[in-house]
Amino acid sequence: MKQRILSIDIMRGLTLFLMLFVNDLYMPGVPAWLGHTAVDFDGMGLADWVFPGFLFMVGMAVPFAVQSRLKKGHTSLTILYHILLRTVSLLIIGVLMVNVSRLNPELTGIPKNIWAIGVYVSIFLVWNNYSKLPPWLVYVLKGAGMAGLIILAAIFKSGTAEQVSWLHTSWWGILGLIGWGYLAASLVYLLVKENLLQIAGFWALFFVLNILSQFNLLEFLNPVKPVLGVLLSGNTPSIVLAGLFFSVLIRQIGFADFKKLISTSLILGVVFLIAGFVLRQWFIISKIQGTPSWAMICNGISVLVFVVLYIIIDLFKLTRWTVVFKPAGQNSLTTYLAPDILYYSMWLSGVPILIYKQSEFAGVVILGSILWALAMVGFAALLAKIGIRLRL
Repeated sequence: MKQRILSIDIMRGLTLFLMLFVNDLYMPGVPAWLGHTAVDFDGMGLADWVFPGFLFMVGMAVPFAVQSRLKKGHTSLTILYHILLRTVSLLIIGVLMVNVSRLNPELTGIPKNIWAIGVYVSIFLVWNNYSKLPPWLVYVLKGAGMAGLIILAAIFKSGTAEQVSWLHTSWWGILGLIGWGYLAASLVYLLVKENLLQIAGFWALFFVLNILSQFNLLEFLNPVKPVLGVLLSGNTPSIVLAGLFFSVLIRQIGFADFKKLISTSLILGVVFLIAGFVLRQWFIISKIQGTPSWAMICNGISVLVFVVLYIIIDLFKLTRWTVVFKPAGQNSLTTYLAPDILYYSMWLSGVPILIYKQSEFAGVVILGSILWALAMVGFAALLAKIGIRLRL
């Protein structure tokens, strides 16, 4: 398999659409199965699969991205530089996003919503793909964005007047988690390429780390956990490595042999699900705790969802409906970040523009969030058409 298949972009776009949907859905009365489960609850809702589904797709995309660069003549060193730069960018954006809720407006000197809008605008200035602008203007815009981020980070203050604190890495935020997982999978693939056995070995390593972490057997690593905690916990990297393993597996089978690809994928998906429920004897199914049982069940769901999409899109060529999700899959970072600028702008205005959130009927709230998610996918597509498209 040498050409990227449409199913990858569509599934990534679908998971992004669902992320926008469940993020907008935090309202009383909404069915529990659509949201996140509590930290100590043994189970999962739709929202508990969406993010690991996206992580799985991050892993699936790695071989295609690296091979594309190799075919363009990039060396392993230049690819490594790109991987590290992209990871650092995701970590920076993730940390800034996760600190918005911690900001103390009185100590910082500006309202929280204005600080957040400034951060997001600066992010777009720095990481936008300026493909049609003269170089001097690109430097000006990127420079303005970098200056904005530096100033906003410098004035940031949280805590109280008696105990002022600055930016915290905390849990790194959604994009930070993606960054750590992407780093692990990309370095593994750059090191071993299409060696499925060695990829499985690295995947097993992170899976074991996840288990040891759950049993509190990695306490001796506490000094480095503030920085490397996501890697040492094993959970996020194991999900991305599962996507990498599956991607290389189906690449080696080849999409010409669709019967073998489908049968193998179905078996693998079921095996993942069974493994997850077996692990449930020792670990509850919990997204917030990042348990290995939850990770394996999510991996199984991701494989089975991908197979269904592959059959519909790439085998039977039923692609007209994919126009809804394709822009999100191809502009994932823009699709995820752009709605936040609108959120903070609406909160700053104080006007309850999203009137469906005022409804007492769950159906109205759910429909409103679906329409919001669709509108945000369209918004990202519109931004791309006018030259606003994030690219790390």
